[in-house]
This record gives sequence, structure tokens and C-alpha cells, in this order.
Amino acid sequence: MTPPSPLPAAAPINGPRSYGAVNWRGLWTLYLKEVQRFLKVITQTVLAPVVTTLLFFAVFALALGGAVRQIGGLPFIDFLAPGLIMMATTQNAFANTSSSLMISKIQGNIVDVLMPPLSAGELLTAYALAGVTRGVLVASAVGIAMLPFITTPVHNGWAVLYYAVAGSLILSLTGIIAGLWSQKFDHLAAVTNFVVTPLAFLSGTFYSVQQLPAFWYAAAHANPFFFMIDGFRYGMTGHTDGDVALGAGALAIAAAALWGFCLLLFRRGYRLRP
Repeated sequence: MTPPSPLPAAAPINGPRSYGAVNWRGLWTLYLKEVQRFLKVITQTVLAPVVTTLLFFAVFALALGGAVRQIGGLPFIDFLAPGLIMMATTQNAFANTSSSLMISKIQGNIVDVLMPPLSAGELLTAYALAGVTRGVLVASAVGIAMLPFITTPVHNGWAVLYYAVAGSLILSLTGIIAGLWSQKFDHLAAVTNFVVTPLAFLSGTFYSVQQLPAFWYAAAHANPFFFMIDGFRYGMTGHTDGDVALGAGALAIAAAALWGFCLLLFRRGYRLRP
């Protein structure tokens, strides 16, 4: 009688998983989680900025539209609308990443993000793209809401898309830095109130920088928000107060520098690890 042949060894059930150069499933899961996080409260994260921006639009159009009917050959409301859209876009991209990291650190569930096999680059990409998604979504919603009041046709759709994405990415990365640095909500509020909001308001949103004295005209060109708003306004109306190509290059360099800095912070676990 021949002995029975041995059974093949069972494959390990919980063996180590192997990944390629990028853990695409993990990256997509974190990105989806961040997008669903702000979509769960869409009234607060998307609809509220639309209402706030429309109120700004109505107040400034009614208060100044009669006195300043045209700027650079444009009707005042057509000049005003792109600046307001970009301001809402950047502020919400910043709020998305900064609030997500801040809340995760305070609630202690940041460990749920750090434990999975995600590299620093994958964490950064997921958070940054989620911020860009919210920024572009807000831009689209505000633009559609303002469409009945705008008389000038879109001048360059590619410029509109580039500056909306570039502005959202830069503020999304800035929000990551603020969220990592902040240890309580007071810190985050300080960055919002003393850095982001003043730069957004003093960037030519409501006025043409051509009307400023020489010193303040030069200072406006040192404000990255100016290039975002000016380029976006060029895409929508064809009007520009600066060099569109210079602005596009400056924003690309700023985004690359911020990306590298955020990547360094994630690799070091800056204020993420005990």
C-alpha cells in the first residue's frame, strides 16, 4: 500500500502584501475619504461659500457699480466676478486641508492615516488633490451662480482652468503646512485671519492695481494672490493688470516649492508623531 501524497502547503492568509512604486489603492482611498468628508457637509463647504460670494458681489456691485461703471474697458461687475470666484476658490482649498489635518490631530484619529502603508508622497498627493477638488468645485458653483449677471464671454478657457487649479493647489499645500504646524484652532485661525484673508483682499479682487501708487503697485506684484486673480480674470475677460506668462510661471514655481516643503514635513512626521 503506497502512502498518500502530502497535501500542498496552504498559502498564508495574512501574508505581507506587495506594492509597486505607488500604492494606488491606498492613495485613491485616502483621496476619496477626504472628498467624502467635505461632501458630507456640502451645505457648509460648497453652498455657504456660494452664498457668501454672491453677497460680496451684490454689495460691491450696488455700492461701487454706479460710481465706477467700467475698469479697463470692462463693466465693473464683469471685472469683479473673476476676483470673487478665485478668492472663494483659494480660501476653500486652504480650509479643506488645514481643517482636515487639524481635526485629525485633535481627535487623535491621525493614527488611522499614519498606520496604513502609505508613503509621504502618497499622503501629500491625496490631501492636496482633495483640496484642489473642493477649490475647483466651489469655483464651478460660484461661477454658475454668477453666470446670469456676467455679460463678457469667457476669453480663454485654458487660462481659467490653469489658474483655478494652480491657485487651489498652492492654497491646498499652504493649508497642509498650516494644519501640520497648528496645535490648536487658535493657531489655524491666526494663519487664516492674518495671512490668507489679508493677502486675498489686497490682491486686486475689488480694484485694479493700475490705480495704486508706485510703491503699492510693486507690493501687489509680490502678492501671489495677485497672479492667481489676475490670470483668472484674464481667462474670463481678457483683461489683465500684469504679465500673464510671468504669473503662470511664478505660480508653477511656488507650487513646486510648496510641494517639496510639504513632502519634507510628511517624511519627518512633523507634529504628527509623538
